Amino acid sequence: MSTPATSYSAAHRQYVKSLYKRYLVNSLNWYIRRDLWRERAIEIRAEFERNRNITDPRALALVLEQAEERLAKEIHPDPYRPPLFPDGTKWERNLPPRMFSAKEKADALAASH
Repeated sequence: MSTPATSYSAAHRQYVKSLYKRYLVNSLNWYIRRDLWRERAIEIRAEFERNRNITDPRALALVLEQAEERLAKEIHPDPYRPPLFPDGTKWERNLPPRMFSAKEKADALAASH
């Protein structure tokens, strides 16, 4: 009978998912065309799949540490920000005018005459 694979905690799975997503987002910052990015995304997935069956906690910690270092080294200096998100090119560009209550409007009109 074979021994079952080590069960990792939910926090560990969440961390690996977060690392995977950060890799994908960072690679998307480097590529303009999605078809070229898709090839890189497949390479990233293959890299994560290669390390999927590591059960030794020390070896796994080493792999994750190396992945974090590689991600920090390859991070884009000017990442893409969606236009309407904070720091995006259209953030707060055309704010809607302030809506006044009827009393505030009457007070402003009375003050101007």
